[in-house]
Amino acid sequence: MKKIFAALLLLSVTSSVTLAQSVLDKAKNTAKAAQAAGIDVNGMANSILGKLSPALSLTETQKPSVLTAVTGFLKDKSGILGLANTDKAAYASKFAGLQGGLFKKLKTVLTVAQYTKFLGLKPKTNDATNALSQLFF
Repeated sequence: MKKIFAALLLLSVTSSVTLAQSVLDKAKNTAKAAQAAGIDVNGMANSILGKLSPALSLTETQKPSVLTAVTGFLKDKSGILGLANTDKAAYASKFAGLQGGLFKKLKTVLTVAQYTKFLGLKPKTNDATNALSQLFF
């Protein structure tokens, strides 16, 4: 009985370590994918916040929440960027889900007027020089 318990404990610890390593590897791979795609997630998120703050008159209370939502979105987006070149339909589908999640979070942080104004900030085309393009394309 003790041997079975010890074996189960060892198996549990091993699988936990393996899972933790898998999560770490995934995070590293996401960061590498973002770097390979030329995206500095934190820098881009701060740039976006720099544009949104004055345009939407964000309060000091709103800024950290918006930054967190945008940073999370950009990290997730960086994980699917490879699909933009290999499987456009899959990219579009996954991007739509990520964008929907971001917009849902922003709706809880922004006022109705701010959210409406945010949607109006969408660039007409995907412009690499406009950081806000990252949120819409």
